[in-house]
Amino acid sequence: HLLLFLLFVGPFNCFASYSRATELFYSLNEGLPAGVLIGSLARDLRLPTAGGQPPASLQPPLSFTLASHGLGAQYVQLDNRSGELHTSAVEIDREALCVESSGATILGGSAAVSSSSPSPESCLLLLDVLVLPQEYFRLVKVKIAIRDVNDNAPRFPVPHIRLSVPENAPVNTRLAIEHPALDPDVGTNSVQTYRLRDNYGVFTLDVEENENGERTPYLIVMGALDRETQDKYVTVIIAEDGGTPPLVGSATLTIGISDINDNCPQFNDSQLNVTLYGNSSLGTHVATVHAVDMDLGSNAQITYSYSQKVPQPSRDLFHLNESTGAITLSTKIDGDTPRLHRLIILGNGPGCIPAVITVLVTIIKVMMRPPEVVPRFIANEVEGVVYLKELEPINTPIAFFTIKDPDEKYKVSCYLDGDGPFRLSPYKPYNNEYLLETIKPLDFESQQLYEISVVAWNSEGFHVKKVIKVQVLDDNDNSPVFSEQLIELSIEENNVPNAFLTKLHATDADSGERGQVSYFLGPDAPSYFALDKTTGVLTVSTQLDREEKEKYRYTVKAVDSGFPPRESIATVTITVLDKNDNSPRFINKDFSFFVPENFPGFGEIGVISVTDADAGQNGWVALSVLNGSDIFVIDTGKGVLRAKVSLDREQQSSYVLWIEAVDGGDPALSSTAKITILLLDINDNPPLVLFPQSNMSYLLVLPSTLPGSPITEVYAVDKDTGMNAVIAYSIIGRRGPRPESFRIDPKTGNITLEESLMQNDYGLYRLLVKVSDHGYPEPLHSTVMVNLFVNDTVSNESYIESLLRKEPDISVEEKQPQISIEPTHKKMESASCMPTLVALSIISLGSIALVTGMGIYICLRKGKKHHRADENLEVQIPLNGRINLHMLEKKPVEISNI
Repeated sequence: HLLLFLLFVGPFNCFASYSRATELFYSLNEGLPAGVLIGSLARDLRLPTAGGQPPASLQPPLSFTLASHGLGAQYVQLDNRSGELHTSAVEIDREALCVESSGATILGGSAAVSSSSPSPESCLLLLDVLVLPQEYFRLVKVKIAIRDVNDNAPRFPVPHIRLSVPENAPVNTRLAIEHPALDPDVGTNSVQTYRLRDNYGVFTLDVEENENGERTPYLIVMGALDRETQDKYVTVIIAEDGGTPPLVGSATLTIGISDINDNCPQFNDSQLNVTLYGNSSLGTHVATVHAVDMDLGSNAQITYSYSQKVPQPSRDLFHLNESTGAITLSTKIDGDTPRLHRLIILGNGPGCIPAVITVLVTIIKVMMRPPEVVPRFIANEVEGVVYLKELEPINTPIAFFTIKDPDEKYKVSCYLDGDGPFRLSPYKPYNNEYLLETIKPLDFESQQLYEISVVAWNSEGFHVKKVIKVQVLDDNDNSPVFSEQLIELSIEENNVPNAFLTKLHATDADSGERGQVSYFLGPDAPSYFALDKTTGVLTVSTQLDREEKEKYRYTVKAVDSGFPPRESIATVTITVLDKNDNSPRFINKDFSFFVPENFPGFGEIGVISVTDADAGQNGWVALSVLNGSDIFVIDTGKGVLRAKVSLDREQQSSYVLWIEAVDGGDPALSSTAKITILLLDINDNPPLVLFPQSNMSYLLVLPSTLPGSPITEVYAVDKDTGMNAVIAYSIIGRRGPRPESFRIDPKTGNITLEESLMQNDYGLYRLLVKVSDHGYPEPLHSTVMVNLFVNDTVSNESYIESLLRKEPDISVEEKQPQISIEPTHKKMESASCMPTLVALSIISLGSIALVTGMGIYICLRKGKKHHRADENLEVQIPLNGRINLHMLEKKPVEISNI
């Protein structure tokens, strides 16, 4: 390019003093359509023009050329002649062009896209333009600043943000949210604020901006936290930009409350009394102590130990399990064993003062051995606890019990003590054998633990009790249950993306994983609805349009984590509420109506059809005439356009109206349409004769005039148009010595001499000319009298004028003029021979002819005096003879609208 440039400029280096580099600066918004004017280089450079004409009219004409068709050139169109710079079909996306980096520039030939500017928000499109010819040569540096528009909503990088806060966090603790929302827009169009949808009264958000302008949201603790009361908070964090209107983005925020060791072990009772028989065997279970710590994990670990106050003999007699708190008999009881033992047991937690419980063990000395109860468990048993599934059938065996007297002296009986669906019955045919079994189905959701006792006693009244705990194991026998089977929702159209709809809630009576519920959309749900499987939050990812679809109905599922999983289904109905987002729409952008003139006032000209896709009041449309309201009126309800007055085409042939349609929304939306009313001509104007100007005027025709010579003409105009204004001329009445001597051209109105004039043809000729138009359905006409005086001279004007004042006795011919627009030729009628014979007879009588000539001469001399008195008389006198030639009946013409 540089080589070609030097080759071109080299021969004209003598003009170097006139060339210079110029810089122009423009700005425009991103995303504009093709054809938007950016600027005129010729005007802004103040280049010379040819008499105010465009630069292209100069000789030689100016030429504008891009120095290179690089990256920046694809976004603009340069008119080589006018120098106007417009946007091209390639849409400018500021976020794609200007990557936010310090001084980043994307080059493309001599055109570039640059973001290196004093302001971090600037984005420049650089172009080099050559202006030719050499007389006006210059290199123009064009800088186009791309202004940002709010076309991007904030978006969090992850859909679910998790944050952990210790439960002992003091008020005003600030925790940074590590995944702030991103918005490609800049300035006020970028992320400005954050907020929580539900702050639970203990949280709030604050935003800090660093030196680079990046905004980071911080979670602030505003109240006391207690993990043991609530261990987590689930809400939605919303980021909002500063555009107009603002755009938002959201993500789920889960705030977990981490445990600290703020609880110590506690016993439910302060003292426990136990009785133990002196003949109890080694390993006999004496009692179990149990302390509770509300903390979690290592903070809730409890160990049990004897207090230092417990004497060593008691420690040796009773073994304490440090983990379970179970106390068992570890040595045999003899006669020297004390009968009362006070066992002080400590419940130890990390960093806590031990909890204390006292176990009083009373040893009863017996002279005989008590009955023995020997269990043999069939069901699964661990340390005296039997585990049964809730779905076990009725009569499920639990254990066999053998009841016997060690001394074999006494009769032993037994029974079952405690509540529950259990039965202890003799197992025949064996003696002293009993079977423990279920008598009803077990239900974990009703009761999880049963404590029963098998009691044996002999005839001497000694009792022995064997305690059994039955733990019911949960099974996946319950399906999730929605709080509502039909979930009815509503949302306004044009919602923000990822808008919150509702939070589904389903419960499962099962425990553990079997009771954990996940949520899923049914197969009939549109793809733009999303359901968080964990939280049940239902959102819509796109904008809904009521005009496209008003009702949505689909199913959702709640599925537990059991095996096999169980599920339930609910129905979601969503009603999209209307917003006034549609302007009234005319069926056509331009309406044209053809109306006959003289159309009656308030007659229906046409119907303006307009629709509005919105509903209710938003879809109600009112029509009004913006211009011409003094002549036209429109029916708001029906859209009927009417004229208040009758319209005359001759006064105005067409009308252009602008009709505005305004809907009933708040704020209201409107649109306009152009209405063109064209008046159709009707034949309501007869031809107007402009020449001759009067029925009293006349023209001298010399007898020497040759046949075919033009004598005069009749000229008329018609205010109508089309065929209504096409005029035809005809002679409908004649009077004179030989009236057939003259004819009129039906198209031009030219009157010519048909035959040579003889001496006996001298005199006054009166031709009644009918001027008729071609109107439909009935033509209109006017008449005029053409007076021709055949003579060598006008010697007596007064005489001629007296003849003109006389009422002519003219027979009107009924023959109509030729209607064809093409010239028509009619054969000259044969002159009657009767007048000729009469004239010859008169000539033969010389005396009579002489007297007649003298009489004519005298009359002409007398008429000349009257002519001088009325010399300036120029009025059009209607003929009141046997026919009224001017007053003709006009029939009304009825023309229907097209």
